[in-house]
Amino acid sequence: MNILVVGGAGYIGSMLTPRLLENGHKVHVVDILRYKQKPLLDLCHRPDFDFTMGDFRDTKLIESLLPKYDFVIMLAALVGMDMCDKYPHEAQSTNADAVRHLIASDKLSDSQGLIYPCSNSGYGVGQKNEFCTEETPLKPVSLYGRTKIEAEKLILDRGNSISLRLATVFGASPCMRTGLLVNDFVLQALRDRAIPVFQSHFMRNYIHILDVVSAFILSVDKFFEMKGNAFNVGLSDANLSKRQLCDQIKKYIDFEIVEVEYKTDPDQRNYIVSNKKIEAMGFVPKHSIDDGIRELIKAYRINRISYYYW
Repeated sequence: MNILVVGGAGYIGSMLTPRLLENGHKVHVVDILRYKQKPLLDLCHRPDFDFTMGDFRDTKLIESLLPKYDFVIMLAALVGMDMCDKYPHEAQSTNADAVRHLIASDKLSDSQGLIYPCSNSGYGVGQKNEFCTEETPLKPVSLYGRTKIEAEKLILDRGNSISLRLATVFGASPCMRTGLLVNDFVLQALRDRAIPVFQSHFMRNYIHILDVVSAFILSVDKFFEMKGNAFNVGLSDANLSKRQLCDQIKKYIDFEIVEVEYKTDPDQRNYIVSNKKIEAMGFVPKHSIDDGIRELIKAYRINRISYYYW
């Protein structure tokens, strides 16, 4: 297949792009390189890989590329509550408006498949002891969640599309994100030997970045079976509270857990998630929370000074 990956040099894209090439696809990445990252240099010798520096919101650029590709994977976004709250207009224009423009474009044919990474943050505050499924009403509690759900509705209404509702992703990547909860907690444990925890009983689901990549590969391989649907993508044995996550990390790092009672977490997400729908399609995650913690410890050693100011 010929695949256009918009945002393909970011945290997920820099791990997904090599896998797509390994599977025999031709891949063209468009990325603005917001974080000055250069993770795809080792792919430049490949004739089946191409790169264009560009913004997802550049309608003329995206439309000039669209007709050449069987699939478009839309990774470009301002990700996370903090980033979206800091740049709200950019979050709306990138996360939702650019998706609307792409779908409305006469350069996008009905036969072209779209694969979109949403976030299970759209579930907001779940019911205690009740798993959120793909049929659970969406109640996002942040601008980030609202823009992603707005875009997902556009994607699914189109029909020839798949939305992957990703759990909180963890693991190392050439374009590293330290703000994700597991990644952040491991970094704080190593650097500060203490983690302040707000509302430690709040629950989330988690997924390793390599398993996220596998979910995208599955979506390409089984597109016609999966299209028109949203799928939760997470580890079914990793619906954990923040306190439980800290306890997992303490198996590998000696640090103090500081329960913060006088403040609330700005991110009020609190839910558990069922991943049975995508598991029924053959999705089998291979990387545990423990695997990710051990991996992150090594990753932070490598980048100890230059990248993380530690």
